[in-house]
Amino acid sequence: MKRIIRFFAVVLALMTVAAVSCTPASALNFDCDVEQFSDSLLMVNLDTDMEVYAKEADARRYPASLTKVMSYIVAVEHYEDLDASITIKQSCIDYVLNHGMYCSGVDWYVGNSLTVTDLLYAMMVPIGHDAAMVLADDIGQGNVQVFVDKMNAKAQELGCQDTHFTNPFGTHDKEHYTTARDLYIITKYAMGLPLFSKIVNTSTYYVTADKNEENPFITTNWMVDPGRGGDYYYMYATGVKNGTTTEAGRCLIATAVYDGYAYMCICLHAPYKEDAEENEQYCMIEAANMFRWAFLGLSFVTPVTKDTPVCEQAVDHAWDTKSILLTPESDLNVVLPYDYSEADVKITPDNTDPVSAPISKGDVVTTATVTYKGEPFTKINLVSGSDVGVSPILYTTDAIRGVLTSPWFLLAVGVVVVLFIIFVTVSSSYSKKRRAKQRKNKK
Repeated sequence: MKRIIRFFAVVLALMTVAAVSCTPASALNFDCDVEQFSDSLLMVNLDTDMEVYAKEADARRYPASLTKVMSYIVAVEHYEDLDASITIKQSCIDYVLNHGMYCSGVDWYVGNSLTVTDLLYAMMVPIGHDAAMVLADDIGQGNVQVFVDKMNAKAQELGCQDTHFTNPFGTHDKEHYTTARDLYIITKYAMGLPLFSKIVNTSTYYVTADKNEENPFITTNWMVDPGRGGDYYYMYATGVKNGTTTEAGRCLIATAVYDGYAYMCICLHAPYKEDAEENEQYCMIEAANMFRWAFLGLSFVTPVTKDTPVCEQAVDHAWDTKSILLTPESDLNVVLPYDYSEADVKITPDNTDPVSAPISKGDVVTTATVTYKGEPFTKINLVSGSDVGVSPILYTTDAIRGVLTSPWFLLAVGVVVVLFIIFVTVSSSYSKKRRAKQRKNKK
């Protein structure tokens, strides 16, 4: 009997937790005095995936060459051997030139071969339209659309609902778009693939077979180039990719690491005028300043530990207690401003309904929303701080009461009553007709 009671109690507790809303909390926007140029801006701590600043992060934008991060993903996941050789075809170079793009150096090797690794560097370090074309042509067996379909399928697989590609280069098309938040998802995924982090932090690359080549592939991301970057060089930058078109403006995905902290900054649609004599790399200025703001103004803190009591939760069917103390399942490690106050952080249980015994210490009872200055930014699990035994008498009594007051039970009783009334009515009518018939027969 006790095992049956415990089983149903556990099921009830799990249903209670599952019923609690677990939708992601909104990103925090800490006070930031950095001058901004981009229409969309997203700053994320890479260690915690915590967004510390967002501006129009879900607005659809043209990504320009940032597209090639997804091209990289498709290529790397296609080839089993990154040292495999691919012959550079003149038709690929012609395609690039005929579509208004320019080559970054792969055209020098027409008729010869480059390794997949060489082409990945050639695609991600300079602009890389020609390298992207060669990879797309090879993977699609002459049909670029096959490659593009793989890009869109991967975007859907990663959960990027506001991303759609029409080409592997980033050239302008009204149906070629993404968002800052989707680009974070895509780039964070790419960072887990072979060579990506190394390639996007490279300023100069010589092809594998020709170390003495006089024309290496040179980065367009001046944030990682100490020799050519000038004022745009940022010593803590670690990649990733920049891009520009008239419609997309200046665009950038940048990462940086300092003193154990790692951040990604995504800037979309910063000012750019194609016919201007000088065009500032506004995204690089913006990203460097955002990194400085984060590194100097934010830090990892633990406002609540797993031993911190959060609240009491009422308990039904327990032997000797009416409530239990709930604590976080684990320490809450988050990024907050250096000067934050403990009073700024509050934890609010998402469900305060009584839970049913038995409950073991450490069992997840509900979730809770964590807010900073009233703004929600994450959710945590709250667990029981002690064991609570079940009272079979209380549980059985409550179960019977629940059955007796259940709408389904009352409906069933109502149906039975109606059927009984119908039965009595029909039986009475039948009896009257039978007695009348008997009297008629006697006459």
